[in-house]
Amino acid sequence: MKIGGFQKFSLLDYPGKLAALIFTQGCNFRCPYCHNPQLVESEGREPEISEESIFEFLETRKGKLTAVSISGGEPTLQEDIIPFLQRIKNLGFAIKLDTNGSKPDVLAEIDKHGLVDYWAMDIKAPLPLYKTITRSEIDEELIPLSMDIIRNSGKPFEFRTTFFELIFNWKDIRDIQSLLKPGDKFFLQQCKYNDTLEEVRRSDLMEIRLAENTYIHLVEHPACQGLIDWGKARQIEIDIRSL
Repeated sequence: MKIGGFQKFSLLDYPGKLAALIFTQGCNFRCPYCHNPQLVESEGREPEISEESIFEFLETRKGKLTAVSISGGEPTLQEDIIPFLQRIKNLGFAIKLDTNGSKPDVLAEIDKHGLVDYWAMDIKAPLPLYKTITRSEIDEELIPLSMDIIRNSGKPFEFRTTFFELIFNWKDIRDIQSLLKPGDKFFLQQCKYNDTLEEVRRSDLMEIRLAENTYIHLVEHPACQGLIDWGKARQIEIDIRSL
């Protein structure tokens, strides 16, 4: 495993559990607003964190920590992700996996072994915009496949989209809504504009709106309440994550 970061404690990442966070190194997407840019490239980075140092720590926290969250980067790119997850499971920890959904075959294999207790998948864009947002050659039809694998796993899950105002509009969000089904949990997340993969900033119009103190927080936007109401009518749980 290529591990680029490790956080010993978090009360925020795994719902309802005290978790350690492991960040894998390397991603197949190049989203310009990525807020973990140091984890995107898999080569030429600082020396990686050893697996053994992490397992030594986890051994000392059995009965204190209850979960481990695996994020990235993109964890499903790691060739030994399944034995790594199995080793964590053998220590008695619940596992949360963050994924971009680009490797449904890997997700299916992980699910077959029952290695994940909570799934979190990013929906980067409506399908026609996937290559533009991710700047990759992904087959966008893999995304619904991954969503179905997660839905059918029988484990809690969430889907989430970062609202990147430089490209997205509310029609794009409506197109993403078409990917959701009853029983889904979906978060619309406000984009962060600092420490990103590339220097991205709001448009001049957005800067004017910010100066006028209008919709600084995404949750204040009237369209967000409409999105939430739309979800309630379809048994889809929708929430907004603002800054």
